Amino acid sequence: MKIINLNQDLSKVNNQVVEILKIGGLVIYPSDTVYGALVDATNKQAVEKLIKFKNRPPGKAISVFVSGWKMMEELVEMDQRQREILKEILPGCFTVVLKSRKKVVNLLESEKQTLGVRLVKYEPVIDLVSKFKKPVTATSANLGGKPPHHSIDSLLKQLPKYKQELIDLIVDAGKLPRNKPSTVIDLTTPEIKILRHGDVSFYKKQEFISKSVKETKAIAKKIIFNFLQDLEKKPLIFILEGDLGVGKTVFVKGLGEYFEIKDIVSPSFVVMYEYEIKSKVPPKTAGRQNSKLIHVDLYNVEEKEEFKYLGINDYLKPGNILAIEWGEKSGEIFENLRKKGKVVIVDMEYISEKERKIIIKS
Repeated sequence: MKIINLNQDLSKVNNQVVEILKIGGLVIYPSDTVYGALVDATNKQAVEKLIKFKNRPPGKAISVFVSGWKMMEELVEMDQRQREILKEILPGCFTVVLKSRKKVVNLLESEKQTLGVRLVKYEPVIDLVSKFKKPVTATSANLGGKPPHHSIDSLLKQLPKYKQELIDLIVDAGKLPRNKPSTVIDLTTPEIKILRHGDVSFYKKQEFISKSVKETKAIAKKIIFNFLQDLEKKPLIFILEGDLGVGKTVFVKGLGEYFEIKDIVSPSFVVMYEYEIKSKVPPKTAGRQNSKLIHVDLYNVEEKEEFKYLGINDYLKPGNILAIEWGEKSGEIFENLRKKGKVVIVDMEYISEKERKIIIKS
């Protein structure tokens, strides 16, 4: 495993990367969001090596980087409506899912023969793919079920030695800005589906700064008060995202305290706890006497089949509030949540040891 610095001459760095990709190698490379794991998307052995590195379950799609519109049109089908939407948002921090033209290894496609494509503004990636003249994989460099990485040190600390030995080259760009992975949108249906939320979204935003546990709880209480009327018609669903220890459970405790629920604990090991809500629910809410706060933690959920056994659908009723930690993993159920409830994204970020930025998207 060789490590080179991106701060050297970009052209020379990418020439080395291209040579590795040509022989089926695996390269860790910076992107506009997080560090990615790149292989030749047209080389089956290289893609199999990537899947082994990632612990990727069979059948789970992997997106690709393209150098421009011409390469994109060679890889996926698009009609005039889809093309107009793409012209509005690309290049940018989006992964766009479209019908595949079968030009890449089929292991990268979904079961529906769709392919995720990324056209970014990040010059190193554009230069690399232009030099290589073929698409490369655009998946994040973390292992399956683990959070993405913004530094090489963080990545290597997570990887056991046998995983490190699968890497042929690392391009180190230092510590990347704490951007989230791209927003994933599916354009294969008449209505745009948002499969994963990144930093770019179609939602209204509010930003708060918390300097203590008490302030985080106060922000949660303010937010729940603003959305209470939604409970009269549909469940209220908080999707909480952010790094380990950033305060997601504290935020949920704040929600609980608003309803005078004092005994909330993290459901990390059991996945889900439910609490009865006895006060402050709007009078017109259907099933007021049975309203519940359902606290879900998806950290240990790895496979999409596991969502079937959580029974979340049973809770999607007016008057109920769902608080889902590690919401980054909710892609398999997000569209269903959005259709049946009022979804509020709570993105929590570290500013310093004591300070947190809390971004509310609704």
